[in-house]
Amino acid sequence: MKTSGWILATVMGVSLAITGCNKQGGIDTSALEAKFQASEPALKASADKAVAAIKSADYSGALAELKTLASNANLTPEQQQTIKDVMAQVQKAITDAATKAAGEANKAVQELPKSVPK
Repeated sequence: MKTSGWILATVMGVSLAITGCNKQGGIDTSALEAKFQASEPALKASADKAVAAIKSADYSGALAELKTLASNANLTPEQQQTIKDVMAQVQKAITDAATKAAGEANKAVQELPKSVPK
């Protein structure tokens, strides 16, 4: 059991690393960039930081930055909606990555030779 547990953990770690290396994961940041292009410098910097995190597949960092940005009282309704839309895309990317990693880990465990001690 210990050997298969280590193999499973290793496969999941590798799967998450590979999945995390994908660029942007289909998240459209153009609306976020456009809505904050002419904003005050602090808002623009925060939006730029969120976009950079998304582009580097740092989804937890992107969500944290987007939540911080969303809590700003000086946002327009359009900016607030754009943040919500991008946050939903990021959360979907996280869910998709986790589902893919779990599927790959299950497949790897099923393909383990029957002779491996459990």
